[in-house]
Amino acid sequence: MKITDITIRHLKMKLKAPFTTSFGTFTDKDFLLLEARDEDGTIGWGESVAFHSPWYNEETLQTNWHMLEDFLIPLLLNKEMNHPDEVSELFAPIRKNNMAKSTIEGAVWDIYAQQTNQSLASALGGKKEKIEVGISIGIQKSIDDLVALVDEYVNEGYKRIKVKIKPGWDVEVMRTLREKFPDVAIMADANSAYRLEDAELLKKLDGFNLTMIEQPLASDDIIDHAKLQKMLKTPICLDESIHSVEDARKAVELGSTKIINIKIGRVGGLTEARKIHDYCKANGIPVWCGGMLESGIGRAHNVALTTLSNFILPGDTASSNRYWEKDIILPEVVAENGYIQVPQTAGIGYEVDLDAVDEFTVAKKHYK
Repeated sequence: MKITDITIRHLKMKLKAPFTTSFGTFTDKDFLLLEARDEDGTIGWGESVAFHSPWYNEETLQTNWHMLEDFLIPLLLNKEMNHPDEVSELFAPIRKNNMAKSTIEGAVWDIYAQQTNQSLASALGGKKEKIEVGISIGIQKSIDDLVALVDEYVNEGYKRIKVKIKPGWDVEVMRTLREKFPDVAIMADANSAYRLEDAELLKKLDGFNLTMIEQPLASDDIIDHAKLQKMLKTPICLDESIHSVEDARKAVELGSTKIINIKIGRVGGLTEARKIHDYCKANGIPVWCGGMLESGIGRAHNVALTTLSNFILPGDTASSNRYWEKDIILPEVVAENGYIQVPQTAGIGYEVDLDAVDEFTVAKKHYK
């Protein structure tokens, strides 16, 4: 396998509704789409999940383009490879910049799956024919608005409801949801909005039988999370703190987490995501696949990853129409009664709608 041509596109897609977290509100999603072509003409697709601004982590759309253009693409172009695992080895001298690395590695995995005539899920070692999915709901204008949304998604069959929280939008929100939906799996996602000094407040969430509380403390912390977990009955799930299998090992050994959210972009690609999955499976730590408001291409990669056996908790990979009036794949990702059927065709399993890609493209550049 030898990648001979790469095209980067900057796309801008409007969300169907604003999405609010503890660190900001999104009405549009700007992202990079990468198209890689092998010497035999096989095309693979990857997507950057970096936001326009460094809210979630230090990476942005602009820094990803810089890293791809000036460092990663020159390292990869015209290199002979036998397997996508070699991409992470090739990029090892480049520190961090995991979202940029993942963008190009995902396209290589897509090409590899096509060339070996298997689905991306099968290429990763996944066995599931369908995956359970949940829904992620941003901070709403009122609790009544939130309850109405949760009711809608529960009726659609989603298997888990994730609700964003922040100081002042937490205990009463969760209390109301548990009263209204006593049997629904609910989790709270704090996106690092709290400090260890807030432990007494967070302990109040123990009364609501939550599946987990995700990343309550600092995005780079595993020490205070270990202290907090000892105070809580509710399992802590780590997200932003985990960038590699080594991070996962340290967090588990410290007792900082009982569940890990694996995001492909955050950990640098599918190869590292699979390593984290395998480590967690061997150590009895359940994992699930988090979402980053991906378009259909990033969503397709998430679907494939979730077919691995230790993804035993529903992820964030909801239907395309939950987020977009129009997606860039055909058919769009569809969840029915809380499940997504895993495509069995070679590669990511969805056809890229090139007309839609062109419609949403703001800028593009070709490399060879």
